[in-house]
Amino acid sequence: MKQIVCETSNCEHNLKCRCLAGIISVGDGAKCLSRIKREGGALAQSFADVEAGEEFRGDERECIVQCSAECALNTGGICSADKITVKDSPFKAKCKSRIAAPKKS
Repeated sequence: MKQIVCETSNCEHNLKCRCLAGIISVGDGAKCLSRIKREGGALAQSFADVEAGEEFRGDERECIVQCSAECALNTGGICSADKITVKDSPFKAKCKSRIAAPKKS
């Protein structure tokens, strides 16, 4: 995968909407299992983003997304998308790029 766009407001791996974890896990219900709350919370997240500067574009290295969600992009436990977006939900961070898997007959 080329890119994980992270729009969570409180994750240690998120820097200017780029996930720097390298490998993340997405579980049932598309929940991001790799999210680690940043010490200092959302305010610390904002400070880290400002400190990174405007020219920061993130690392363009390949990322691996291990996935156990029922999703059309889940290929043998690995996400086959080129890019995904992870956003905050009321109680957890979730992969918003999930596509419902076709129903098995």
